Amino acid sequence: MRHYDFSPLMRSAIGFDDLFRLTDSLGRGDKAELAYPPYNIEKTGDDAYRISMAVAGFSEDELEVTVKEDMLVIEGRATEAAEEEEKTFLHRGIAKRAFERRFRLADTIRVTGAGFENGLLNVELLREIPEHRKPRIIEIGAGKIAKVIEGERAA
Repeated sequence: MRHYDFSPLMRSAIGFDDLFRLTDSLGRGDKAELAYPPYNIEKTGDDAYRISMAVAGFSEDELEVTVKEDMLVIEGRATEAAEEEEKTFLHRGIAKRAFERRFRLADTIRVTGAGFENGLLNVELLREIPEHRKPRIIEIGAGKIAKVIEGERAA
């Protein structure tokens, strides 16, 4: 993959630093690490979302979901049980290796819960838009708009 240098644009685009950093980081990293564990992001309602992550072989005790500021971090730490050491695998296709998956959350997204069922970790998200950010209709009046002169209303 080609690597694009966005540094000239970063000097003139104030407020888009995160966008350029994210775009620049897309070409880096091991592709296998970026694909493990696989996950889906689905819309479950008007303002509700769910991240479903396939974590086959992990138990609830080996998974940790953390929210810190604007980052959702899902970690899996594989613990080798004594009974697994006794097993002899002819083929081991279920990858049970430690992972850490990070999701950057928008200011309006809140994590409401997490559940574990049938090898899937489900993290529930809710978008809450504050009143001052919601669109509102401004009435257009037929009268004059009052002028302000030196901090006082004109008569």
